[in-house]
Amino acid sequence: MNSSINTASNIRPPTRRVERRIVPKINCLIERLLLARGVNAWSLEDRALPALLAPNNMKGINQAVEILSKAIQSNKLILIVGDYDVDGATSSALFMSGFKAMGAQRVHYFVPDRFKLGYGLSEAVVNTIAYLKPDLLITVDNGISSFAGVQRARDLGIEVIITDHHLPAEQLPNADAIVNPNQKDCTFSSKSLAGVGVAFYVLTALRRCLQAEQWFEKQGLEIPNLASYLDLVALGTVADLVPLDQNNRILVYQGLRRIRQQRTRPGIQALAEVAKKSLTDLTAADLGFGLAPRLNAAGRLEHMGLGIDCLLTDDIQAARLMAQELNTLNLERRRIEAEMKMQAEVALEKLQFQRVPEGIVLFDPRWHQGIIGILASRIKEIWLRPVIAFAATDDGKLKGSGRSIAGIHLKDILQEIAQANPLWLESYGGHAMAAGLTLHACYLELFIEEFSNRVARFLQVNNSAEIIFSDGILQPFEFSVSTAQAVEDAGPWGQNCPEPIFDGNFKVIQRRILADKHVKWTLKPEASNFTVDAIAFFANEELLTTTPQALNLAYKLSINHYACQSKVQLIAEHIEIADSLK
Repeated sequence: MNSSINTASNIRPPTRRVERRIVPKINCLIERLLLARGVNAWSLEDRALPALLAPNNMKGINQAVEILSKAIQSNKLILIVGDYDVDGATSSALFMSGFKAMGAQRVHYFVPDRFKLGYGLSEAVVNTIAYLKPDLLITVDNGISSFAGVQRARDLGIEVIITDHHLPAEQLPNADAIVNPNQKDCTFSSKSLAGVGVAFYVLTALRRCLQAEQWFEKQGLEIPNLASYLDLVALGTVADLVPLDQNNRILVYQGLRRIRQQRTRPGIQALAEVAKKSLTDLTAADLGFGLAPRLNAAGRLEHMGLGIDCLLTDDIQAARLMAQELNTLNLERRRIEAEMKMQAEVALEKLQFQRVPEGIVLFDPRWHQGIIGILASRIKEIWLRPVIAFAATDDGKLKGSGRSIAGIHLKDILQEIAQANPLWLESYGGHAMAAGLTLHACYLELFIEEFSNRVARFLQVNNSAEIIFSDGILQPFEFSVSTAQAVEDAGPWGQNCPEPIFDGNFKVIQRRILADKHVKWTLKPEASNFTVDAIAFFANEELLTTTPQALNLAYKLSINHYACQSKVQLIAEHIEIADSLK
């Protein structure tokens, strides 16, 4: 629906439809919403820190802590090897802050230049940092597939600890310790931790070890309060789109709670300011769609060091300057993305297929390597197909970033292609919903056909409508600020625990156009005698130019704070124009 794509006459985006969730027959709305998402415990006590899983069952954590404890007490040089997304940035800032609070005197971070050194602890990265003569390398949000880089470090006499959450292969790198809940035989029950969550657990176990050795007492150090780092954990967890199982819900809830109480670091405060988000009302969605893109812009266009430094500074004025710079980068990222999206739309029109290909592959030599992942995501959202977007590299290869849809495991498809055609791909990696790859340019046309054919085995074109799951119709008394607040308080909402969506029929009382692109209505719910405000952001041309008599809406509840008043407002997710109320 609200797509801006101008399609050729024989190409149309898939349809969308609303379906009701199967929800328990329970009078309490909040309990019903949570049970429908498999969340059985929803009281505040169940989101308290003592309910977190203990780190004891995480494979490799004892070995990692032993190495870290000796490194800190021996004043060894510790180098954190980070990643250039928000999970990697928050993980790097978390380890930097945590190690220093535990008495580490020599600790630094290094984030590879994504355009020159690629992803992870590669051999090139180790060669680049060798002059620093680190005693210990510890990865965050990467490393589980860094075989050559780990071995190069070991050959140079450098100890290596891998902390990661990505799916490992059958064989593991030859590291001194590996902490990853997804590695074989790890009995830690939450497999959905983000990289920053893994780092938090390592710090938890390290603090316990150093306490047992009376290190803090001997050094005259305060025992670190690791709860003060949960703002970083919440931001990285939400931004990385990991499933919000019970353990991650606790981490995000507690982090958000601290932020709302304004017990957060200057960098997060400054990022909220430039995103025009109130700390006291901050939600998980604000972290994901407000703060995270501004941090990500640094890694996409320049270097994530700016984002990490913003998260590390104790000076609010310095944080504001860096946040403003990140905001400027994000505006530039949006401009480049919009330009690339237009070029992708033209490419799709030129395909002249009777139907959109099952797997979409796009390439333009003008495209920016740092933006192709976002572009793939945007095109996927419109066409509901797996998408891979390629950009050219300086060495004549094609760097690709892919996004998939439910039921199609992107990394598995790339693995099939690589095994059947060993000369095509230089490298690939990722998981079910997102992956990256490097393709030899001469095989592009063959890859396009092969990718689409393999996707076609999983994709039922005739059943390609996007389903928007609704939690049903709200009763008249539930259109209230108190209900909207209760829904928000029951969060955090996110991956695998989606924010509630309701649906219903409404009579249109009034319509207003905002900023030439949004539509705001005053609506009367069916079988009611009151009105409620609703808004559709980035509405399509039909909604901008006509005033229908009635609408069928799928919507989220929100609270609009304006002029010292709070009113419930509906955020439209799907709109169907109706002739009249049903």
